[in-house]
Amino acid sequence: MKVIALPEVQQYLKKLSYILYEKDYFGFLDSSERYVEELFEDIKTNLPIKQHNPAPKYFDKYGKGLYYASFNKNNK
Repeated sequence: MKVIALPEVQQYLKKLSYILYEKDYFGFLDSSERYVEELFEDIKTNLPIKQHNPAPKYFDKYGKGLYYASFNKNNK
């Protein structure tokens, strides 16, 4: 599985780093940007190894064949 971020997601993550900095979660903007980059890198690395389960029927209104990832204790 490959994780691909749409341009909208990339823009949101860029804004997130500014929001985290402005809300004083980080003292320096570069620290906030590095955190968001590491967060996305973690998602790209770990999401493919998580166990994928079929989404409940409720989510069929968003599309067919949807899955969600859950933590598999065997992949620790």
